[in-house]
Amino acid sequence: MYKLVVVTDSDRASGFRLAGADVVEAATHEEVRKAIPELLYRDDIGIVAVNEEFMLSLDEKLMDRIEKMHRPLIIPLPSKSKEVDRRTYIERLLKKAIGYNIVLKR
Repeated sequence: MYKLVVVTDSDRASGFRLAGADVVEAATHEEVRKAIPELLYRDDIGIVAVNEEFMLSLDEKLMDRIEKMHRPLIIPLPSKSKEVDRRTYIERLLKKAIGYNIVLKR
């Protein structure tokens, strides 16, 4: 069975650990840039969830590699500093997962 690994800051790490996820704590964007490539080629990881603000700091070459990979699936966790449209966020995840744009209605 594949693992869920969460790359997050120390404020959110405890909650994810309580939920049973493996957690990689990062305090800076540089730490994230070092941690992500190491996680991409591990055979035991199925999903890597990364804070959205950390995802934005990744360089274009690494983002291209992430886009082309089938496993692990890299998903952004919504930022706690800004209001995120949940519907748009879920639609974006669905499009990445299945390749089609699904529009959610109330």
